Amino acid sequence: MKLNRNLVGFAATGILVIAFSITAVLTNDTAVKTGENTAEQITTEQITANVTNGNIELKEGQPTAGVAAVLGEYEAAATEAVEQVASIQKETIEFVTASDVDEIIETVEEAQAAAVPPMSEEEAAWQNCLMADINSEMNVRAEASTEAEIVGKLHKGDRATVLEQGEEWTKISSGNVEGYVKNEYCVFGSEAYEYAQDNCTTVATVQINGLRIRKDMSTESGIVTTLAQNDQVVVDTDVDTADGWVAVRYRGETYYVSADYVDVDLQTGEALTLEEEAELKRKIASEQRPSDGITQTAAVAASVDELTLLAAIIQCEAGNQCYDNQLAVGAVVLNRVKSDRYPNTIYDVIFQKSQFGPASNGALSKRLSKGVGSTALAAAQAALDGQDNTSGAMHFKLASSGHAGVVIGAHVFY
Repeated sequence: MKLNRNLVGFAATGILVIAFSITAVLTNDTAVKTGENTAEQITTEQITANVTNGNIELKEGQPTAGVAAVLGEYEAAATEAVEQVASIQKETIEFVTASDVDEIIETVEEAQAAAVPPMSEEEAAWQNCLMADINSEMNVRAEASTEAEIVGKLHKGDRATVLEQGEEWTKISSGNVEGYVKNEYCVFGSEAYEYAQDNCTTVATVQINGLRIRKDMSTESGIVTTLAQNDQVVVDTDVDTADGWVAVRYRGETYYVSADYVDVDLQTGEALTLEEEAELKRKIASEQRPSDGITQTAAVAASVDELTLLAAIIQCEAGNQCYDNQLAVGAVVLNRVKSDRYPNTIYDVIFQKSQFGPASNGALSKRLSKGVGSTALAAAQAALDGQDNTSGAMHFKLASSGHAGVVIGAHVFY
């Protein structure tokens, strides 16, 4: 609220003139006695009393009535000025109350609603990044045109750095790929960060030997197990934790580790050049394949990369289960690959005779032709990155079987 500065200035000037005039009357040669009062302390009543009692001596020829007249004029002027200011204040307040308060309140509420909390350091690092918002893969082209040469591919979960963002196309860099992607299939900055949190796995990598997984967020809490340096565990991002602790998934349950001894990171991938993708396919195709009635399925599987193949078998075996269950299925496949008792490739483990039903009954082939879901892809990527929530299991069956082992969802892993 702002008052008319001219009117306020007039009122203030009038009051100051009165004060200086009274001071002049009382301190010049006209006044020789003022008792113990100073000019600033004397009131109108005191002036009248002093004149009446003879405490103020006037110069010869200066009528007493003249002093009273001067004081009266100044007092009247001051009163009028103050009344004008008060009137202006009242009118202004009434004006604002009647016409502007609702608008002011609404504006403040809108500003509060639009207020964005400060970015975390991790989110800030994503401001020049994008993620491909797709179910499987998208092309990266040499130029900003659908007719341009394809130079690589971004798969679901891959992250890229934005080099130059346009209205329709964006130039990106990811892995060994540099080229253009269509904006309509991408999310950028904070949206990309949120997308990664929803579709990629967050893992904690252990930095010391003997890190204890505890039942609760306390160094006095019970110890579930210990982890070796470079071990990785899935972070339970749905759980709120106290400072200094990280919630992790272990054997289907949520436990806690000290944040001081782990590096927490979102697991995102990188684009593949056409040569890199072709090499993966050649590697799969060159492996020995079973020949017991599953040739058609094997041929379909040979045309996809290991990530998609693993995600497909995960979805076939546990597509209706939770993420932890799907990760466990992927971990079983990778544990077999690492074991001397099973074939040493994902392809051969999946197609080994009488091991995974979907590989021989056509279900895997159908799933590959339809595409795989984001949860299965995320679980497959996590398993490929070394995550294992089964403690090394190489088998699983329905938990209702009563078999001993780690129960995760509807299955028991052993």
